[in-house]
Amino acid sequence: MDARTLIKMYNAGTRDFSRADLKGADLREANLWWIDLESANLSGADLVGANLKGANLIGANLSGASLDAADLSGAALFGADLREADLRRTNLSTADLGRADLAGANLAGANLEKADLREANLRGAQVTSEQLAQANLLQGAILPDGTRGEE
Repeated sequence: MDARTLIKMYNAGTRDFSRADLKGADLREANLWWIDLESANLSGADLVGANLKGANLIGANLSGASLDAADLSGAALFGADLREADLRRTNLSTADLGRADLAGANLAGANLEKADLREANLRGAQVTSEQLAQANLLQGAILPDGTRGEE
């Protein structure tokens, strides 16, 4: 599926795009709040400035995606692949990132307030301890330095 088709269908009321193949799609600044992209392939997609507030991205592949300044507040990203993703300045407040793979992701300036990072892999991620302190749960997470997070 291409980005234009997705946006047209979304604007017509469709919200379920689970398992869609949107590899490399240009969805820059798209307004896709509450969309269902469970298990979708968004690897390498351009989602800069996109509104994905409350989106279902459980198990989605977002590896290498550009999400700079996107709004993912309240999004379900449980088990999502975010390896090497650009999440600079992204709003991830109250997002569920449990078991997400954020290895090597750039989280510089991202809002992690009350985010759930239980058992997430943050090895090599660019994130500060101050940002991680804002997260709600880090139990079992692999932190950037390879140590395990505590409850």
